[in-house]
Amino acid sequence: MLQKEKTDNYSIEVRNLTKKFGGFTAVDNISFSVKRGETFAFLGPNGAGKTTTIKMLTTLLRPTTGTMLVNGYDPISNQDAVRRSFGIVFQDPSLDDELTAYENMEFHGVLYKVPDKILKNKIQELLNFVELWDRKNDAVKHFSGGMKRRLEIARGLLHTPEVLFMDEPTIGLDPQTRNSIWKYLKDLNGTAGITVFFTTHYMDEAERVADRVAIIDQGKIVAEGSPQDLKKTTGTKTLEEAFLSLTGKKIREEESGSIDQMRMNRKMWSR
Repeated sequence: MLQKEKTDNYSIEVRNLTKKFGGFTAVDNISFSVKRGETFAFLGPNGAGKTTTIKMLTTLLRPTTGTMLVNGYDPISNQDAVRRSFGIVFQDPSLDDELTAYENMEFHGVLYKVPDKILKNKIQELLNFVELWDRKNDAVKHFSGGMKRRLEIARGLLHTPEVLFMDEPTIGLDPQTRNSIWKYLKDLNGTAGITVFFTTHYMDEAERVADRVAIIDQGKIVAEGSPQDLKKTTGTKTLEEAFLSLTGKKIREEESGSIDQMRMNRKMWSR
């Protein structure tokens, strides 16, 4: 039987986590915790270390030093248990374009061993939520970018994960759809206790939906707290202004390089 640590109050616990690539330190001795059922924004310019951190939390990369727990399991020694307990929405599209929307969902359900007796109903519920049920039999290659993003979010929720990791989850979506998705995810926080760990370049989105924010820059966490706390600490009126005050960088200008990194993540994950 897999050993599960006692972490009743936390979905994610990170202590003194470091990752080095040769002489370069990508993540530099960071520590943080994410409470169960919390919506947690992880923000930083490209190259700051957030993608490397997510790789380590999702079993794609081994740390140099430090410890982690995801849903009570160690991502190093209990990879399968960790992977079963979280969902992930990559920034770069990861759907099979030759399959239909329904087939993409069904394949994911089988992969994660969602019971047959609830799989069909769950697929219908989620495709209705993202307004794709009427397109369920259409090949994904004919979908727009926004439709694909909605399908990926539905797929990530299909096996009811304890933690949902999302990298730029609402990029390319119209404001109404973005708001609907976040309302649904916040409801899941309350009803199912799902923890949401996300990155975004929509700073207004992070300010509106995140319970807490961690800002990472040059491998170190430079600030952590609620959006209100960060604004108060920096004497600013918006989270974007607080971010700029803490890092000296605009997140929109620094995010463009992360697509290739997430492609690499997806390839490693499929192995």
